[in-house]
Amino acid sequence: MHLNQTNYHKKNILVVDDTPDNLRLLSAMLTAQGFEVRKALNGKMALTACQMALPDVILLDINMPDMDGYQVCQQLKADDKTSDVPVIFISALDDIVDKVKAFDVGGVDYITKPFHGAEVVLRIENQINLRLLQVQLQEKNFLLQQAIDDLKASQVQQIQNEKMVALGQLVAGLAHEINNPISFIYGNLQYAGQYVKDLVKLIEAYQQEYPKPTPKIQQIAKDIDLNFMIKDLQNLIGAMYRGSNRIQEIVLALQHFSRHDEAEMKRVNIHEDMENTLVMLQHRLRETADRPAIVVVKDYGNLPLVSCYASELNQVFMHLLNNAIDAIEEGVGNGEWGVGNLSSTPYSLLPFDYAHGKPTPQIRIHTEVTLNMVKIAIADNGLGIEESLRSRLFDPFFTTKPVGKGSGLGLSISYQIIVQKHRGNISCTSSVGQGAEFAIEIPIEQSER
Repeated sequence: MHLNQTNYHKKNILVVDDTPDNLRLLSAMLTAQGFEVRKALNGKMALTACQMALPDVILLDINMPDMDGYQVCQQLKADDKTSDVPVIFISALDDIVDKVKAFDVGGVDYITKPFHGAEVVLRIENQINLRLLQVQLQEKNFLLQQAIDDLKASQVQQIQNEKMVALGQLVAGLAHEINNPISFIYGNLQYAGQYVKDLVKLIEAYQQEYPKPTPKIQQIAKDIDLNFMIKDLQNLIGAMYRGSNRIQEIVLALQHFSRHDEAEMKRVNIHEDMENTLVMLQHRLRETADRPAIVVVKDYGNLPLVSCYASELNQVFMHLLNNAIDAIEEGVGNGEWGVGNLSSTPYSLLPFDYAHGKPTPQIRIHTEVTLNMVKIAIADNGLGIEESLRSRLFDPFFTTKPVGKGSGLGLSISYQIIVQKHRGNISCTSSVGQGAEFAIEIPIEQSER
């Protein structure tokens, strides 16, 4: 099979041989067949020629002084720039050729002197065709991988959209259902408190007007411990006020978190949104039988209002904070929480808990302005993440959590929201036993798309 002119476009052949006669013979032979030929008398010249212009095929003599063909081939294969260039070894018919070594160092074929023109051209053309097929295969593999990646990204986006719609509807319904009864309770507590005060005032008046009650009334007062009840009623009313107020705060945080009716970009206070997300996670931060309460250290900078898709940014905060809590919980499960010391990171954690003899489980939230961006960094003192896993953290459906504990979508969705939707950056710094820090940066102002 011969390549036509349109197929190989004057392919460039580098001939390396320390015998000038062989160089002239091969050059004339190949030039006559339409190849562009360059010549090198030794290995050093050959390596320099490859750096100047990459050949399509190299004909390389094995027996050369100073640097033999095997050594030249090894250096070519060790360099990313020249590693894919096919190398055909050439040697004299009576030379002892180590064919195994020739292939081991990266050669693809070999020919012997004296040269037969048709054989040389055929072997070169075979290698050019093989290389062309390899390039085409690589291109198809790349396009296939790109199609798979696009499909995964599309699936993640669809899941994210469906989750946001479902979340918005759920939160709106919950907020409405909870708001009605809690508003009724909170509003009536004010009247109940006043009624209690009036009744206590009446009882005190009776005690003054009738200092010697009947034995029956004395017994009832003793049984119910009247004095204690009067004092404790005030505490109970106060506790109910605080509880009702807390529920209203949670409902408000739910509404702010989902922002189901705010699909457009708007200017928001990042710290307020972070606080609302923390309200949602209070139940996970509290002390458990296995560990002290997780301390949240807020190292907030002076941030301006930021243009963003608020509900989606809140999703990112939720994912990152949940992951930080999971990392600490995983350390608890392994009996290793708080073993690391993040003092070497930009935002040092870990005040020492002398009562337990361990660092306190902790999450630190740092915010600052960097040029035209805002940076939000969330660090934990959990177990940390192995280097081999960090490069895959943002891949769709990849998770480091046990089966059934994670979907592998949280960080992938976060990546899409921060990088693709807000034109920002998201990164992770971590090492095993040293905790982890996820940092996101988004522009303060989003330019028109």
